[in-house]
Amino acid sequence: MKSNSRYYIVEESALPEVFVHVAEAKRLLQTGEASTVNEATRLMGISRSAFYKYRDSVFPFQNMMSGRIITFQLLLKDMTGVLSSILSIFAQYGANILTINQTIPTNGCAMVTISVETTALSCTVEELLQRFSGLHGVVRAEILAG
Repeated sequence: MKSNSRYYIVEESALPEVFVHVAEAKRLLQTGEASTVNEATRLMGISRSAFYKYRDSVFPFQNMMSGRIITFQLLLKDMTGVLSSILSIFAQYGANILTINQTIPTNGCAMVTISVETTALSCTVEELLQRFSGLHGVVRAEILAG
């Protein structure tokens, strides 16, 4: 994929049918309902070449941020309770915290990375970022990976 890739959210009914079938074939492989690409493409009625052409470009939207591991990077002021407030927000919205890494504060700020599993998340990732950004003591909040 090009480094200047652009992404769009498109309703399924507007997509060419092959894209929907590729996404479903990927799901069949991921869940074990199909054990090979050949089997998954046969079940979905698409060619293997179509699958390989689009497999790295087609993803169901709910799979992009839901049920996945997302790593947040936050720059926090070195103040009592800031990290605790962040963790409370994760708990409030059902994020399962997997890892927390924090640098030693320098110049009054510490970089914190928090990886969470989002299966039970009751809001969008964007809403989480907004909540973090609105907290006193949060300098910057962004998604690092996911």
